[in-house]
Amino acid sequence: MKKASVSLTNEVFSGSRGKTKKRNKLKMRETIVAYTFLAPVLIFFGVFVLLPMVIGFVTSFFNYTMTDFTFVGFDNYVRMFKDPIFIKSLINTILIVVGSVPIVVLFSLFVAAQTYEKNIFSRSFYRFVFFLPVVTGSVAVTVVWKWIYDPLSGILNYILKSGGIIEQNISWLGDKQWAIWAIMIILLTTSVGQPIILYIAAMGNIDYSLVEASRIDGATENQVFWKIKWPSLLPTTLYIVVITTINSFQIFALIQLLTSGGPNYSTSTLMYYLYEKAFKLSEYGYANTMGVFLAALIAFISFAQFKILGNDVEY
Repeated sequence: MKKASVSLTNEVFSGSRGKTKKRNKLKMRETIVAYTFLAPVLIFFGVFVLLPMVIGFVTSFFNYTMTDFTFVGFDNYVRMFKDPIFIKSLINTILIVVGSVPIVVLFSLFVAAQTYEKNIFSRSFYRFVFFLPVVTGSVAVTVVWKWIYDPLSGILNYILKSGGIIEQNISWLGDKQWAIWAIMIILLTTSVGQPIILYIAAMGNIDYSLVEASRIDGATENQVFWKIKWPSLLPTTLYIVVITTINSFQIFALIQLLTSGGPNYSTSTLMYYLYEKAFKLSEYGYANTMGVFLAALIAFISFAQFKILGNDVEY
């Protein structure tokens, strides 16, 4: 009797081990298939993203030019913070970020709130109008704004002179007093399209039964917005703030096509100054140093934004 029970137990254990082996083989096969499909993307990401990041970080410690490749340690970082043009570019970049991000978020939220109340046709029309600059090429946008800002025949000077606001034409992109603000206005027009679309989509997820109930209970529109609508919009707001901040730090095309950093580096940004050092002056090591600094700065600010805004976010 004992031998029969022992043999039966052994058969059960052997059967369970066999099932476990089959299950493990199946998991291994699924894992191999999954990584096989992922391999092209992973290889592309490793070769064109991770590898350049590592090379950029390593070469930031070298005097890397067309004719020299000498280890200099932290000399490039010391030089960077003593470089007046770098400091000026950093201030311009921070000014653009601080000036554009809050306006983009608030304006997008306002337009989305107004647009969502419209009928389907009007809502689609406004989404098309505001998103059009996003899908339009940078060159086309630049050509239009160059014509608007033209100091001799630009429509902006014509309107302001006709309204008696200015007495003589202003060189909007050639005067260091106005150039950075002119760039910021263009950036705002090309940055609000995506946030408006995202906010309109997020408003569709708000529980409007709670909105109607709160209104019946006598809540004001401000109370309805901050107590009911705003918590539902926080995840979208966090995403918009982070992405808009990163895009503002990386502004390059508008600067290159409109002002080339001038006049007298008054519109130079970190990205443009990095490009100038790398591809015009062939100072690759110094340019990579600025790239490392910019990446660290964006990472730090993004982390701070997640800590500040992310605590109240419910997904």
